[in-house]
Amino acid sequence: MAAALAPLVLATGGQAAPAPETQKAEIVASVDRLAPQISDTALKIWGHAEMGYLETESSKLLQERLRKAGFTVKAGVAEIPTAFVASFKNGEGPVLAILGEFDALPGMAQAATPERKPLNAAAGHACGHNLFGAGSMGAAIAIKEWMQKNNVKGEIRFYGTPAEESGGGKVYMVRAGLFDDVDVTLHWHAGDSNSAGQGVTSANQSGKFRWRGRAAHAAGAPDRGRSALDAAEIHDVIVSFMREHIPDRTRIHNVITSGGGAPNVVPDFAESYYYVRHIDPQVVRSVMERVKRAADGAAHATETEVEFELINGVYGLLPNDTLGKVMDANLRRVGGPQWTEEEKAFAEKITATLPPGAKRPPASEVVPYQVGSEGLASTDVGDVSYVTPTVGLSVATWAPGTPGHSWQAVAASGSSIGVKGAVVAAKTLALTAADLFLSPETLSAAKAELNERRGADFKYDSMAGDRKPPLDYRKAPSRGD
Repeated sequence: MAAALAPLVLATGGQAAPAPETQKAEIVASVDRLAPQISDTALKIWGHAEMGYLETESSKLLQERLRKAGFTVKAGVAEIPTAFVASFKNGEGPVLAILGEFDALPGMAQAATPERKPLNAAAGHACGHNLFGAGSMGAAIAIKEWMQKNNVKGEIRFYGTPAEESGGGKVYMVRAGLFDDVDVTLHWHAGDSNSAGQGVTSANQSGKFRWRGRAAHAAGAPDRGRSALDAAEIHDVIVSFMREHIPDRTRIHNVITSGGGAPNVVPDFAESYYYVRHIDPQVVRSVMERVKRAADGAAHATETEVEFELINGVYGLLPNDTLGKVMDANLRRVGGPQWTEEEKAFAEKITATLPPGAKRPPASEVVPYQVGSEGLASTDVGDVSYVTPTVGLSVATWAPGTPGHSWQAVAASGSSIGVKGAVVAAKTLALTAADLFLSPETLSAAKAELNERRGADFKYDSMAGDRKPPLDYRKAPSRGD
């Protein structure tokens, strides 16, 4: 694993010989023609706002539109009802994958306005996955049309990947071998700036602790009760003290998802949901084991019982400089989104609601390219990046300075600002895919870089273990009695 984190000096050879300019112009024109469909798809998925593994309508919509565009769709892959792979093959050649996400976050429903206006709904697209899925769909269709027109050999695939937010849908798709024959995977994400820089993300494990005690009247017979909530709270205290004695840049965060129903009843059931993150997956595994031992200690102290369910685990994202430089060149060719005066005013109103922070570039600019920067967030794209060379970009779909997982991100993701960013992403993904289809040398160099970063003896071992996809992880806590 250490090889994946250290700076590399790679003999990656030359970059991709760009696709002919006339063909690139055709691809850009195709995406422009598809822009209304990208917009309609993104806004419909924004309206559905379905949580992880529950994205029935969002997945169905993407499948229908890809099927109509001439793709062969295989649904329900990797034992996940909303996961699918859409494929167009034109003879033997490279296999390129484009990822699409479409899950929303719980409790984040918000109108597409620059003022805080919560909606009476369960979820909202606070990470822009409605844009991610729709923009990637547009790129896949544009590449399919380009391949047909120019008789380019190979296969383009769209991977419909559910439950990125904690559910780790891609983990189970990787584990099922769905990426084993892929030469390169491309992806993008909504954001507040435009960048094709290739960074590292944190590995992550998440799980739920469930305590069982004994109920009793909290005033009349407290001595007869054994509080499951006490156990959960003592566990939190132990972990808080533990934070001083774990490796730097480790992150542990949690919520109590169930803690009793009435103050005058000693709770006989409680549940906590924990995350552990670090750049090094081995640190994550080690710290999570300590968190589990702390839970055993809390149970012992309160005379309760505890069980642990591993919900998910992901690897950190591996950068690929070979591919990143190709994508950066195409992003600069496309340029950042161009907002109207009305859209600028919308963004300025959102910016006024944000706390002071680092100044961000305007949405029309592309930030300087870099490789290897470390991020503390996690994504299940990390697992994909360990089994196939992977490249991604971020596009300005939100007002500068907007954090992900915020109401401001929900609002912009349902607006024309978000859609314009998705179109920029679609163009960049499609142009990059065209370059890679025409450059076997670059594909080979990207594979060599992957092997060096992950280590020659690397064998994929899922951080989620052998558990089945946690299809019910977004449902209300269950006692399991």
